Amino acid sequence: MNDNIKKILKTALPIVLGVFLVWYSYHKTSPEDREQILFYIKEANLLWVGLSILLGMLGHISRAVRWNFLLEPLGYKPKIINNVFILLMAYFANLGIPRTGEILRATALTSYEDVPFEKGFGTIVTERVIDVIMLLLLIGITLILQTDSILGFLQDKGFNIKGLLLLMGAGIIGLVFFFFFIKKSSHAIAVKIKGFVKGLMEGVFSIFKMKKKWAFVLHTLFIWGCYIGMLWVIKFTVPETISLSLSELMVAFVAGSFAMTATNGGIGLYPIAVSSALTIFGISAVSGDAFGWIMWIAQTLMIVVFGAISFLVLPLFNRNR
Repeated sequence: MNDNIKKILKTALPIVLGVFLVWYSYHKTSPEDREQILFYIKEANLLWVGLSILLGMLGHISRAVRWNFLLEPLGYKPKIINNVFILLMAYFANLGIPRTGEILRATALTSYEDVPFEKGFGTIVTERVIDVIMLLLLIGITLILQTDSILGFLQDKGFNIKGLLLLMGAGIIGLVFFFFFIKKSSHAIAVKIKGFVKGLMEGVFSIFKMKKKWAFVLHTLFIWGCYIGMLWVIKFTVPETISLSLSELMVAFVAGSFAMTATNGGIGLYPIAVSSALTIFGISAVSGDAFGWIMWIAQTLMIVVFGAISFLVLPLFNRNR
């Protein structure tokens, strides 16, 4: 398979999958259920939807400020407003073609702030590593807080819990042996893996060498707090989800986070993943679907509107360059 076909598949498959899942989500519900879901969406209190969007924007602004903490040790301090515009443009681009946003971020930073592409891209990679670590921490916390509910749900669905735990244990042991083998091996592939892991670790530990490391940590916690808050306030738009606790909503948050990486902006899959997660706590499919769609629409609307505005405003704001 040549590179062009691979690129086309990487671009087209998530979009095709997303469209298929929208079709699937539509046809798996009865006309009565679809009518009820649309009713919930239309009647959603705009105050809570607006607050969710506001929390999302605050998270993006905080991310723009935090970006400078990574750039300052390299000798650069872009305007915060430029960082905000560039971030929103990148998120908007990712809705169309996955991962193009990261390239766009580094390119725009070079164009408008004279930061060399490779240095800007390096800070973006470091950001992504931090995001993965934060998501893993949240997954761990969620599993601890909701262990009984998740295991009970899996058992009700016919899963062999002991078998799953044994499989997980075997996987962890296998992973340990794999890393031990990679560490001792001098094979070209092993060397590449070691170099990649070393680069990631250096990116993570570079945080503790920066002057404003605690500000970086606080912004990171604030960013992810905003992301969780976006989901939390949406629960007030659907009557059946109002009573959900934060730890219960965290299960939906984790499920939605994985969905966002599988298709462009989570199209089609996000509502399905969130709704499926909420069924663990007795939320009906109709209410779960409505919750997922309201959340997805709010997030996507925010990115589309502010991303499109950023594409127009960024060149005008920097017209003297």
